[in-house]
Amino acid sequence: MKKRIDLSSVASNAYKRIIALDSAVQNSELNKIHLELIKIRASQINGCAYCLNLHTRDAINQGESAQRIFLLNAWRETDLFSEEERTVLAMTEEITLISNNGLSDETYEMAAKLFDEEYVGLIIMAIITINAWNRVAISTHKPLD
Repeated sequence: MKKRIDLSSVASNAYKRIIALDSAVQNSELNKIHLELIKIRASQINGCAYCLNLHTRDAINQGESAQRIFLLNAWRETDLFSEEERTVLAMTEEITLISNNGLSDETYEMAAKLFDEEYVGLIIMAIITINAWNRVAISTHKPLD
């Protein structure tokens, strides 16, 4: 791919704001496995090779199994994911694919049943953040590390 602009240089003020958002999510009470599942699943949907490469490694370093990562794209077809994880993944898909009706009432109500309001908010912010990073990496052709 042809090299494109480096947003961290040409739009550094805005780029720093995404980093701050990411830092707030990373340093929150959000379960680290939930966070990595969100990052991987959104990146799969968006087709972001850079983020998939980065976050699958991060997930493994957090203790995630290769089997679950391999089957993440087919999470509905397995019993490898807990009810909480399945809800997080459903939220990730619905928010990432927001033009397909967004976060459904059914999924939101399941999240509200399983998690407190603050945690639901953190899940949503994590999904928003990785979608921003996916768009940065894809639109600038960020090379793999």
